[in-house]
Amino acid sequence: MVIYAIKRVVLAMLIIACAVSTMFVMIHAVPGDPANVMLGPRATPEIKEALRARLHLDQPLTTQLFYFFKGLVSGNFGFDLRSNRPVLDIVLEQLPHTLILVSSALIVSTLGVPIGCYAAINRNGKFDRIVGAISVSIIAMPAIVVGLYMLLFFSVELRLFPVIGAGDSQDWLNYLWHLTLPVVTIGIAWIGYISRLVRASMIEVLGQNHVQMARAFGLPEGRVMSRYALRIAVLPSITMMGVSVAFILSSTVITEIIFARPGLGSLLYESVLSRNYPLVMGTVLVSTIFIVSGTTIADLVNAALDPRTLKEND
Repeated sequence: MVIYAIKRVVLAMLIIACAVSTMFVMIHAVPGDPANVMLGPRATPEIKEALRARLHLDQPLTTQLFYFFKGLVSGNFGFDLRSNRPVLDIVLEQLPHTLILVSSALIVSTLGVPIGCYAAINRNGKFDRIVGAISVSIIAMPAIVVGLYMLLFFSVELRLFPVIGAGDSQDWLNYLWHLTLPVVTIGIAWIGYISRLVRASMIEVLGQNHVQMARAFGLPEGRVMSRYALRIAVLPSITMMGVSVAFILSSTVITEIIFARPGLGSLLYESVLSRNYPLVMGTVLVSTIFIVSGTTIADLVNAALDPRTLKEND
């Protein structure tokens, strides 16, 4: 298990380096002069050249990438071109809002586990058919559509929830009240995903020999379901939840814009529009670390629950 964990951590570091390098090249491949966008048309040529030299934009792309990773090793993420504040400080200010939003959406998505389990136990029953129809419907709806309708119905029409903003971070009840609609917007589709995945996996596991043997020995049905069936059936869902971190993070960009919330998504959106390279790369780096960490943790949890995973990776 220790060797497997070390391999996964090393692989995660390589993935982060490759992903950040690719994003670095893509950002610098965007047409246009970043100095003109960041400084505006009234800036003198001398000021523009000074900015290019400061960001190493006058150097080849490989040299710029070298300076970028050199700064990362020394803990220097660069400085925001507008406020001249360290990029890391700005990103860390916004990170808690996104972490709370993503974590809450993941917690909400776990509701799909008992729903899918019950649907599998009562296969082709009324509950199974209703859950199947609702799941497919909510999976098909994009987050932007769900968010807009949530905002219009629950905030504008019924006035049950705040329209925009993140609320007062010092008042947790107020903060959670502002968090409710964004979390439902992101998490509701994943409840459908997880429930369908657990249902399909549970149906397959219930037909396996070890479950039939446990029933033949007269074990209580609840113990058979929880210990011998659900423990295996939930493994694909754990992997999916690790992978879903990337999709949930992409949904937070739309959600934070719709609900005017602070966070990495809105910060990245504003940074891209202003071509603020240091802030874009800092946000992308932290988001990539977050995504890769989610998949790595999911793999380690799977290996702990199912030791066969370790043998398959030898």
